[in-house]
Amino acid sequence: MEWITSPESWIALLTLTALEIVLGIDNIIFISILAGKLPKDQQKTGRQLGLAMAMITRILLLLSISWLIQLTAPLFSVFSNQISGRDLILIVGGLFLLGKSTFEIHERLEGEEGHASQKVAASLAGVVFQIMLLDIVFSLDSVITAVGMVNEINIMISAVVIAVGIMLFASGPISGFVNERPTLKILALSFLLLIGFSLIADGLGLH
Repeated sequence: MEWITSPESWIALLTLTALEIVLGIDNIIFISILAGKLPKDQQKTGRQLGLAMAMITRILLLLSISWLIQLTAPLFSVFSNQISGRDLILIVGGLFLLGKSTFEIHERLEGEEGHASQKVAASLAGVVFQIMLLDIVFSLDSVITAVGMVNEINIMISAVVIAVGIMLFASGPISGFVNERPTLKILALSFLLLIGFSLIADGLGLH
């Protein structure tokens, strides 16, 4: 616990926490949209459970440092671009995000909100599961960056816990703001589409 008395450790903690929060903004938007599909009385629970499980997932990733390092090792090449385990996760996550965002946009334009078909209610377990999956993709780079920045696992875990705590506090107002404004929701989904393309491009080494 010597890091508690070290100014450098506190600077590292603040830096990592800020990094987690900044990189978690898109995650909050996605969580807000997913939780908005739940019945009103389950939306808060969905957000909280999703973020709590996401926090546990991030901590498990941090505790698997040796595995994370192996993820950056090339597995094969595609058109002279080396593809690693990290790249595969980003590509699959990007494809999922593209598909999910496209479906959500279609549903809002031609579904119940567009008066063309009946909206199907989402299940709490399904929403939490999707939040967990996407959080792995969203947090992968930040976790790998954290491993490269700090040697103390306690600092990394503390940063994750603090960041998720702030996200828990912010997710409610953001969710209400986004879900009450259909136009903003479409813009948010379009933003997630861009992130999906960005993840795929990053995974393929296209910068």
